This record gives sequence, structure tokens and C-alpha cells, in this order.
Amino acid sequence: MSQEEMSEKSYTEKAAQLHVENVNDVQPVGGIHEVVVQGSETLKAALEKEPPRPRSKRMLQLYMIVSVAYLCSSLNGYDGQLMGNMLVLPAFDSEFGASIVGIKAGYISAMYTIGGVCSLAFVGPAVDTWGRRAGMFIGCFSVVLGTIIEGTSGMTGSLGQFLGGRFLLGFGVSIAASAAPIYVCEISHPAYRGIMTGLYNTIYNVGAIAAAGSLRGGENYPGNASWLIPTWIQMVCSGIVCSLCFFLPESPRWLYTNGKQEQAAAVITKYHGLDDPDSIYLKMQMQEFGDELNLDGADKRWWDYRALFKDRASRYRLMCNLVLTVWGQWSGNGLTSYFMPAFLATAGVTDPTTVLDINLGTSFAGLFVSMTGATFVERIGRRKLFYRILLVISFWWVLITITAGVFNNTGAKGAGDAAILFVNLFGITYSFGITPLQALYPVECLSYEQRAKGMAFSSLVVNAALMVNQFGLPVAIQNIGWKLYIVFVGWTLVESAVVYFFLVETKGRTLEELDEIFNSPNPRKASLAVKKVTLDAEAHVLNVEKIN
Repeated sequence: MSQEEMSEKSYTEKAAQLHVENVNDVQPVGGIHEVVVQGSETLKAALEKEPPRPRSKRMLQLYMIVSVAYLCSSLNGYDGQLMGNMLVLPAFDSEFGASIVGIKAGYISAMYTIGGVCSLAFVGPAVDTWGRRAGMFIGCFSVVLGTIIEGTSGMTGSLGQFLGGRFLLGFGVSIAASAAPIYVCEISHPAYRGIMTGLYNTIYNVGAIAAAGSLRGGENYPGNASWLIPTWIQMVCSGIVCSLCFFLPESPRWLYTNGKQEQAAAVITKYHGLDDPDSIYLKMQMQEFGDELNLDGADKRWWDYRALFKDRASRYRLMCNLVLTVWGQWSGNGLTSYFMPAFLATAGVTDPTTVLDINLGTSFAGLFVSMTGATFVERIGRRKLFYRILLVISFWWVLITITAGVFNNTGAKGAGDAAILFVNLFGITYSFGITPLQALYPVECLSYEQRAKGMAFSSLVVNAALMVNQFGLPVAIQNIGWKLYIVFVGWTLVESAVVYFFLVETKGRTLEELDEIFNSPNPRKASLAVKKVTLDAEAHVLNVEKIN
């Protein structure tokens, strides 16, 4: 049987399982209509038959539930802004001898990344064995401990102690940042998975705003208080997650695969079916769980990473995951977070207060723009949004390179101001198109069996990418200055081409329906296929016709 025949058969079988009728079995009736779908006709029929109610009591509760998990995203944002700007504070420089450029700035920042790399072996047991909520708790508790160690280093003056705290912070954030987006993606209503999970990473900017605000507010405090105050605030969000996470419902997918099918059904009925035990969303998802989820998969064995590489589909899934996570770190955004002060110095801005004000304003703009971008991931599509944004980013790097070069050669203030403008436009573009995808797309691309270990492996790779930024960028800025930006012009064009030719589109499908896409001979082409679906007045699927 050909792949196309198998695909058509799967449509028929799914329709039968959901009591969907075939066009040959019914007489034409009023209300028959056609819709063009790029994605799942099963989900489209469910949405028409049982339109979701986003302002219902249960949906409002679901928004509050995922908001707790969103706080895990703020941890990375807080640290990125904190360490990038703490290095500009005279009191911190005096205490530890670290300036905004050079190798010492690199390894103070990189200790956080090293902790993240070392957490790899613990993500699987934390998230798969004990559940998504336990993973968030373990990660956030480690962040609390790391903050205490960092904060008390102000009394001892020990750089080693401060670095030890940085290690624990990175260790904990890596676990929490693997568990939380998985939790959000798996518990979100199928109709709103894109925006609900897309919003997760936008809260990165809440952390960045809190860090920038605390640094700006503490700047005029005498001595070590200027950097200790923002350091202690770092434990607030993680402390909230530790306090609340076990009051949240567990992921229905984790419950199902761990022998708690009735509890899984109860969660779906309550939050997706809005308390209706006959909800189409309950029938659809429980059927898909039974068909696609492996009750004895590699997720039950903490040491077994074979699911990431066992066949072509698994490797393709992992490739899509890694492309977005690595491209998200290597598009030049490292210069607008960890090393923004060093970048601004190449454009003539060195006053600490001005640097902090610029970063605070950038963080507020990033929050608004990224939240706006999250509302477009379903309309535009993940793949299309990603490669188009990378093309725009390449354009901004051309202008940044020109203006920074002119400033460094002539000292013209106008050129320096223009460079700052363009780097902020770069940040806005990045926030709109890439920030919402960073938690959404990597989780979607992985099967349930792969998901926790795949996010751990992704964390390892992205931390390795971050180490290139954290060790390489400060040295490169110190040695070649603005000429570094030329690299990003060409590299972002390469990134866009890779996304266009290889990545799949995930919008419009449930997580389990993506199995069919990745098992096809050409996953990218299969994901872009458009179908004409005929529905009757009660949203039963009558016919599915492939258009391309």
C-alpha cells in the first residue's frame, strides 16, 4: 500500500472512530459546506461541532493554571538581563573584578550554562518519572537554593561561592524550562495550543523587566546593595512556582501513560470539554491517546534515549526541534541580552544609568511585541513566521553593521544613535516572530515518548550554543568590535534557508496527529498539504479531497 493510500485510510479510520459519516452513506442535506484546511480535518470538524468558549469559567481557570507554569519562563529572562547589566555596576566590578568584556565576564555568565548542561541526566527522571509538576518543582527549588548561595556571597566576598550559586541556578532553570513548556503544551485546549504555549516564552520579558527595574532601582544604593537586591529578587518567581505547582492538575498525557486513564479523562472533561462528559474533545483526544501513546515507551526508562534516534521520523523530529532552539540563540540576540552594554559601548553609550534605562525600555517593548506575536502563530503558521522573520533580522543586521562602522570610524553621534535604533528594531522583530516559537515549536515537534528527554537534549545543545555566545562574543567584541556584526548578516540568511527547505508546519493539528506528518516520506511537504473538507450542518465530515 502506498503512503498516499495509507494516509487516505487513516482519514477514513479516524472519521469512523469519531462517528463521522462518509459522503457515500448519506443523502445531500441542507447546511453542507466546504472548508479548505491546512492541518487536521478531524480537529476542524470538532471545532465546528463544538466551538470552544474562551471566556467560560473552566477556560479562565485553565489560563490561571498555565500562568503558574509561565513563571518558569521568567527565570531565563531575569538572569539574562541581570547578568548582562550587573557587569556594568561599579560595585560588582569592585567586588569580583569583572568588566563588561573579556574572558572573566564570559565565565561568570557561562557558569549558569554549565549548570544547565549538567542537568541533562536529571530532566528525564524529574519530568517523565514523577510528572511535569514535579519537574517544575525540582527545577525551581534548585533556583531558590542557588539564589541563596549567590546572595550570601556578598557577605563572604567569595567569587567561588558566587559561581557555585550560578551553577545551581543554571541547573534548576534547565529542568524547569524543560518541564514547564511541556506541561503548558500538553494541558492546553487543542484549539488554543498555539497561543497558550506561544505566550509561555513571552514571559521571558517579565523576568527581564523585573531584573532591569531592580537594577535601575538599586543603582544608587551604596556598596554591594546595588547588585545584591536584584540578586535576591531572582528567587521570587521560582518560590511562587514551588508553592503552587502541586495544586495544579497534572498533564493528561502523563496521567494516561502512567496508568491513570480515568484521571486523564477527568482533566480533559473539565478543562477542554467544559464539564461535558460527552464532549467531542474528550472522545477525540482519548482515542488519539489510545492509538498513539506508548504505555511502555522509553519515557518509562530514565536511561533510555534511543527514542530520539531510533528511526528516520524520530531524527527528523529532533532536527526540527534543534534548528529552532539553536537558531534562536545564534541570530545575534546574545548581543541584546547578556552583552548589551558591550554592544552599546561600540555605539558610544557607556553611562551606566543610560544603559539600564535602554534595557528597561527594550524589555517593556519586547513583552508587548512578543505577546502580540503569539496571537499570530496560528494565523501565519510556525514555519512561515520563522523564515520570514529571519530575513527581516538579516536586513536589520546590515543596517546595524553600517551605522556602527560609521560611528567607530568617524565618531558621528547620529550614526551611533541610528545603530541603537536598529538594534532595538532587531529586538522588536525577534520578539514578535521568534520569542513565541521558542517554547511552542520544539515541544510540538517531539512525540510523547521523546518529549522530556528530547527537551533535555535540546537544552544540552542550546546551552552549548549559549557557551559559544558567552565565551566567544565578549572576546570578539573586544578584539574586532563592530566587524562582528557582518557575520550575523550572512548567517541569518543561511538560517532562513534551512527553515524554508526543511522544517515542518505544525499548526492546525493535535500533538498526536503530527505522527502522520513525520512518518511521511517528505514531512515538510506533507505538513503543507491543503485539503478541501466537506461538512454537513452538524459538522460531520462528509468528504476529504487533497488539493495539493
